Order: sequence, then C-alpha cells, then structure tokens
Amino acid sequence: MEEQAELILTDFKDKLEKAVHHLVDHLKGIRTGHASPALVDSIKVEAYGTLSPLNQLANISVPEPRQLMVKPFDPSIIKDVEKALLTSDLGLMPNSDGKVLRLSLPPLSEEQRGKLAAKVKEIAESSRVALRNARRDANKHADQAKKDSELTEDQNHDLHDQIQDDLKAAETRIDAILAKKTKEIMED
Repeated sequence: MEEQAELILTDFKDKLEKAVHHLVDHLKGIRTGHASPALVDSIKVEAYGTLSPLNQLANISVPEPRQLMVKPFDPSIIKDVEKALLTSDLGLMPNSDGKVLRLSLPPLSEEQRGKLAAKVKEIAESSRVALRNARRDANKHADQAKKDSELTEDQNHDLHDQIQDDLKAAETRIDAILAKKTKEIMED
C-alpha cells in the first residue's frame, strides 16, 4: 500500500520540479539591467537549412556589463545570426565586423522596468497555476487509490498533507526566484 503513495508522491514531485525549472528557463530570456548570455541563448537561427538555438552555433560572451558578443563558430553564418537577432523580440541592434556581432544593451527606463517586472510576475503566476494543477491531479490519484483500497484512510490523509507541504515548498522557491529576478530588473 505504501508503494502506491510513493508513486503518487514521486510523480507529483517530478511535476513540481519541471514547473520550477520551466520558470527559471523562461526567466533567463527576460532582460535585466545587465547583459547575460542567457538573453540570446535560445534564439532560433536558420542556418544550414534548419532552425538551431544560437548557443549551438556561436560563442556568446559578455565583454562589458551592457554588451553581448556573439562569435559564430562558422563565420559564413554571421548574416543568418544577425537576421535572427534582428527579428527576435529583444529589440537590440547587432553591430557586425564580419566575424563578431556586438549587441549593446541600452539602460532600461523606469516604464520598461515596470513592464518587465509585471511580465515576470505573470510568468511566475502561471507557474503557480501549474503547481496547483499538479496538486489537484496528485490528490485525485490519492483519492482514487483509497477508493480502490490501495491506501487506507490514514495513508490517504498523510499523502494529502505531504502533497500540500511539497506544494508550499515549491511555491516558496517560485517566490524567491520571482523576487530575485524582479530585483535584477529594477536595479540599474
């Protein structure tokens, strides 16, 4: 009987981890006051007839706090990389010298900072919704296991408590990630 509870809990914890990791990955692409390679890592570039993430086609570095340097491994695709950067929603103008692209990040205005902070909050809220949906599903599985006599009443109750505790821990992590990213956006 305990085995069924462990399966439900393991599946639930996996879903929580995925939701938190998805949030972290999603927030990497949101601009803050400082340059970060993660800002352009996942931009898709059409090169060699396929779409590939930029970080698989180029070395991305930060030579200055407000500048990114993108050096394609193959200089022949620099135009493709430049086009992908121009069409991305970052709104940055790449400067090319034929071998390297430089992206200068202008300082964010207070209005832009406010919009980005609101966007981050919205993304974090969607992650919280994913956590709650995972909790709902886990609780349904626990109740079904009890109904099928795979769990006793006490085991079901304990499982519900454990699910709620794990959810609270994941929500606390999301709150910390949100606070950190919002602080990065708001500082100059």
